[in-house]
Amino acid sequence: MQTFLLFGIIILAVVLMVLAISKLKMHPFIVMVVIAMLVGLIWGAIYPDSGLTPVEVVNKVKSGFGSIMTSIGIVILCGTIIGTILEKTGAALTMANTILKLVGEKNSVVAMGAVGYVTGIPVFCDSGFVVLSPISRALAEQSNTSLAVMATALSGGLYATHCLVPPTPGPIAMAGTLNADLGLTILVGLLVSIPATAVAIIYAKKVASTVKIPANSEYTLEQLKEKYGKLPTPLQSFAPLLLPIILIAIASIVDFPSKPLGTGVVYQIIMFIGNPVVALMLGVFLAMTLIPKQEKENTLKWVTQGVVDSAAILAITGAGGSFGEILKALPIADSVGGLVNTGLGVLIPFIIAMILKLAMGASTVAMITTAGMMAPMMETMGLTSPLAKVLVVLAIGAGSMVASHANDSYFWVVSQFSDMKTEEAYKCQTGMTAVMGVTVIIVVFIVSLFV
Repeated sequence: MQTFLLFGIIILAVVLMVLAISKLKMHPFIVMVVIAMLVGLIWGAIYPDSGLTPVEVVNKVKSGFGSIMTSIGIVILCGTIIGTILEKTGAALTMANTILKLVGEKNSVVAMGAVGYVTGIPVFCDSGFVVLSPISRALAEQSNTSLAVMATALSGGLYATHCLVPPTPGPIAMAGTLNADLGLTILVGLLVSIPATAVAIIYAKKVASTVKIPANSEYTLEQLKEKYGKLPTPLQSFAPLLLPIILIAIASIVDFPSKPLGTGVVYQIIMFIGNPVVALMLGVFLAMTLIPKQEKENTLKWVTQGVVDSAAILAITGAGGSFGEILKALPIADSVGGLVNTGLGVLIPFIIAMILKLAMGASTVAMITTAGMMAPMMETMGLTSPLAKVLVVLAIGAGSMVASHANDSYFWVVSQFSDMKTEEAYKCQTGMTAVMGVTVIIVVFIVSLFV
């Protein structure tokens, strides 16, 4: 009875959230904070022993908002500032032109998905999307494509490796919990991420293309050339994005469990400059070097614009964290724990992770929680070979993909940086991530039949 009531409340909360945002046109920040409080108050009233007193509900709403800001708040601010400078100096257009020359206009969507696939290996998908969104917008402008298509392809590429390939925190934590071989997990994860990314690209071309969103670049290529005389070179243009990505990637490698460089001074320095906050801040300073002499007086103005533009994104993302924190306080994991004895092999971790993802929003939390639940059951279920353990890791990763919606910070990062209305984000982001997750579990299940 408790399980049905629990998921009934969660489903009702999500439905009310969608209706309030899309139909009543209420701001997502207000809607999510209010609904988070209502869910906590209702559960606390029904089950007084849960500890969700009115005061505790408010505390969780505040702590959820703060924890999200701790992890990606500064990253979003820095990424928005970099994006503003790249757009106003014409660097984003230079990057777009460079990519189009390499792959051709017909392959620009594939290129965007591939860029996401590579970037998502060392970089959190949220951070990666913030950093790469200027290229997405500029490519949409130059190739005369809807921004929704480019954004969906980029989001899918980032999401695939974020959920399936170490050293991203979720997959590497799962590998450790389930004693899966890290090298094998990376190799198989990279392979399985390819069909996941391919499906995202196809979805972007076939479905997201029906959502028409203009790129809305402030200046055309001709206007910028007339204004500045010449645009930044490709190396200058890509540097503010590549530097943070490379630093974060190096930090991820040296932080492998084997600690290849040890834990001494070199390790500490690399981990410091490879922290996303520091890496993105360095990217900001590098982006400032692109500002032409005649525009130096506008540096403060442009940085301020980046900060202002990020305000709505930060508010909505934080509210999603508040909602997720309330849901974490509910006995969701206990309610789905009975699934492990049904004999469905790798489908079981997939289903558990999918339920947790849909309920709580955070893919990483869903991965770590599901891995913890599966660990003591692996031997009983006969999932003891090195490849079987890896397949369980990937099955959980697949479940954590299904699906990114209103209680997921990534949903709001993608929608807000891509000018998507909420209903458009459900069509592009939620639909795409659902298809990706189903595709991955089909591949994993087929492979499991031969293990």
